[in-house]
Amino acid sequence: MFDTVEFEDQSPLLQRSAPLSTTLPAPVDGHVMDMADLLVAYLEQLGVDYVFGIPGGAIEPLYNAIARNQRRGGNLSHIVARHEAGAAFMADGYARETGKIGVCVATSGPGATNLITAVATAYGNDVPMLVITGQPALPSFGKHTLQESTCTGIDVLSMFRPCTRYNSLVSHPMQLEWKLVTALQHATRAPFGPVHLSVPVDVFRAPAKQSGPAYDMAALLRPSSLIDVPAVDRLLAMLAASRNVVLLIGPACGEAIDLIMQFATLKGATFIVPPDGKGLVSTHHPLYRGVFGFGGHASAEATLRDESVDLILAIGSTMGEWNTAGWCDSLLNERLVHIDECEEHLARSPMARMHLRGGLRPVFQRLVTRILEVQEQADVTVERRRAARELCNKEWEAGSLLADPAAFHSDAVPLAPPRLMNELGRLFPPTTRFLADAGNSVAWATHYLQPEDRRMATAGLPRGIRSERRSAGGWLRLTGHFAPMGWAIGAAVGTAAANPAAPVVCITGDGSMLMSGQELSTAVAEQLCVIFVVLNDAAYGMVKHGQRLGGGEQIGYALPPTDFAMLSRALGGRGHTIHSAADLAALDIKAICNHPGPTLLDVYIDPEQVPPIGSRMRVLLEDGQ
Repeated sequence: MFDTVEFEDQSPLLQRSAPLSTTLPAPVDGHVMDMADLLVAYLEQLGVDYVFGIPGGAIEPLYNAIARNQRRGGNLSHIVARHEAGAAFMADGYARETGKIGVCVATSGPGATNLITAVATAYGNDVPMLVITGQPALPSFGKHTLQESTCTGIDVLSMFRPCTRYNSLVSHPMQLEWKLVTALQHATRAPFGPVHLSVPVDVFRAPAKQSGPAYDMAALLRPSSLIDVPAVDRLLAMLAASRNVVLLIGPACGEAIDLIMQFATLKGATFIVPPDGKGLVSTHHPLYRGVFGFGGHASAEATLRDESVDLILAIGSTMGEWNTAGWCDSLLNERLVHIDECEEHLARSPMARMHLRGGLRPVFQRLVTRILEVQEQADVTVERRRAARELCNKEWEAGSLLADPAAFHSDAVPLAPPRLMNELGRLFPPTTRFLADAGNSVAWATHYLQPEDRRMATAGLPRGIRSERRSAGGWLRLTGHFAPMGWAIGAAVGTAAANPAAPVVCITGDGSMLMSGQELSTAVAEQLCVIFVVLNDAAYGMVKHGQRLGGGEQIGYALPPTDFAMLSRALGGRGHTIHSAADLAALDIKAICNHPGPTLLDVYIDPEQVPPIGSRMRVLLEDGQ
């Protein structure tokens, strides 16, 4: 694939910032630096702000090290979750907001196993995460020790193996630094994802043989500007010969979204997004044609099936069920060019005309540069076609892509979910981060949530390379592929911790709130402004509607009536009960967004409104074929 490659700013794999010390470091506050202190020093070097977790005996030395570091003026702090899965979801949300690695910790045994669902979620969604779990002391292995989770107990390491990019037991103090550095490199290189180190308590307590980190992690983890120059040149030739180009902008495009949008404008190319890419673009951009995939729009499908389209560029997309509308042939065909940094993703599109592997930012920097260079010499016919598309685009109305425009504006009581999405997009400020939970919440948000003022991309024709505008997560965040209920609740807390200046709105269901709603208490304790919007229909809504749409038995979906506003107040938060659009309009949104703590909106929605889950139902009924 790489006939000729260029590497810019590539650092040596293991560059030492200082030689290892052969003598014990001097005591600080009467404490000789131990291996837990060394781990904390590395987290400080990485600029990590929070460790999310729950203390316990086997992980206690790490918490002691955090406390000592804070006394010395260190920046690293900790947030105590109410469940270990919530802690890992928080680390997920923190990573998406900051672009840094998320860190979660748990004690041995059940503390570690409670993390697994959330770690698997990070794995399925390529979120970089460092997972640290404790173990009993090494000499106790095999003696039926309390909460032992090695190969001679409940083998947690084997449980983590399928859902991590690196997974290891640290069985000697001298292994810790090397394995930590190795793990961090695996987490932050494509394919991104979680890494796990299991550390016995006596290894944590062992004296360090040095006074600080031996490696410069900023140099080791600096992204390489990888670009396949001949492949990019071949793509340029294909673009020059194409009459009509469509872009699919996937979730990995955050680092290059400014250049990708500039490219789209230069080419007059319309674009669509998978559900997890929607948050990177403005839904009011004149080139936008909707969401393709779960909860998507007919306009996106129609755009791909337009017979005049001769080239489809899928950029930074994993090509799973979630973002291909169930492997739809309107996308997966010979017109496709798949551009991605990850070979795993490229392997899912064998029918593509071309695969281009490389860093998205350097690839599109080169594409935009070359297009600008030849723009003045462009063929008159090509320019006329582009001008005609621009004229058509000016007449585009974003609201026309909605499946049910009447429900989007409905004043009915109980509240129609599309109208709720309309109001959320209208009421909250442009800096708001929306997180949509698994289930109907993500379907409604994917299809209907359209914030009014989103300037993620430029609409005018650029005359030069635009300045860099990075976005780690975009305005809408959700989880596909491995999609557990309750993810958004913990992730919203992590997002708010990462960026307290931005309002965070968690759109979740009553079923998810009953599973993971205890993390609202964490937001109370940390005084984090999170607005939990609970879609209350007294049911596992996707189960109910899926059974109806698929002709199944109506069983196992009903939930008892629950007053979530009262539950929020019982946990120390604020709560409001919402029955109508008028109730939403009566809220003081500015005061809610400035309150140092969570607010829950218990929204009674129309339980009979059918969510846009057609692509999912088709896959289920066709057995994934």
